[in-house]
Amino acid sequence: MEVISILAIYFAAVNLIAFFLMGIDKRKARRKAFRIPESTLFIMALIGGSIGSIAGMYLFRHKTQHWYFVWGMPLILILQAALLLWLVFASPLTITII
Repeated sequence: MEVISILAIYFAAVNLIAFFLMGIDKRKARRKAFRIPESTLFIMALIGGSIGSIAGMYLFRHKTQHWYFVWGMPLILILQAALLLWLVFASPLTITII
């Protein structure tokens, strides 16, 4: 399996997990059950699940009243996109996509 395929599967899985964690936490909040820690939600975004976190946040209307989620999740996404662009265009590393 090629590296690009492994990375695509990784990011798809992390984003799906982050998306579903937002939904699960929203459901637990409604039922007043034990919640998923906010740090876990942010860690999922930091390890590559920022798109899934943002989508889940707005689709489930969860954590949208917390400024650190409203500003933090998009900031993580912007930083990840900037890192990716730097790696592709300005990094001294050589990346070849076949």
